Amino acid sequence: MTYPVAVPWPHVKRPLVAILRGVKPDEVEAIVETLIDTGYEMIEVPLNSPDPFDSIARICKRFGGDALIGAGTVLTADYCARVADSGGRLMVSPNVDVDVLAIAARRGMVTMPGVFSPTEAFLALHAGASALKFFPASILGPSGIAAIRAVLPADTVVGAVGGVSDQNFSDYIKAGVQAFGLGSSLYKPGMSAAEVKATAQASIAAYDRAVAR
Repeated sequence: MTYPVAVPWPHVKRPLVAILRGVKPDEVEAIVETLIDTGYEMIEVPLNSPDPFDSIARICKRFGGDALIGAGTVLTADYCARVADSGGRLMVSPNVDVDVLAIAARRGMVTMPGVFSPTEAFLALHAGASALKFFPASILGPSGIAAIRAVLPADTVVGAVGGVSDQNFSDYIKAGVQAFGLGSSLYKPGMSAAEVKATAQASIAAYDRAVAR
């Protein structure tokens, strides 16, 4: 099978993906507006959230020109196509599924599949992944990711998700991690836009400090 060429990872000021697991359609616009105003440029609505396609469609329509918006926990090619139909341009998954990656690439989506081993990492790259999501990063730790990073192509974009927060950016950056997915440290279901503003500001400040070192 010939796989599509990967859609390049975007050039953004801060490669931080806001993971809004559990967000509801009637609250998502205010939260995303706050995140964008604070400095986030990538937004992910996991598909195990309430009415996720509604949320994705709403924020893509309103903020699609200001941020890269899409879905997480994308487990099937059909769901991937529905994300694209809703306006999503970002596909994040916890695993490597070549059919999902093929659909995403054909629809022009930036992709970040989850990997945990060199075998999965190379499979994802071969299948056209834009970037790799080491997940759960807290299990591998910076040293584990650094060991795998050493054998990957030099231009591979490496992300860390799972147990990553504003408390440990520096350790992962030293290990070669370039992108971060922030979930519960940034947003928990039921948080207001004002509460998200506080966590978003803290994570932006922490990231800026980490990269300045």
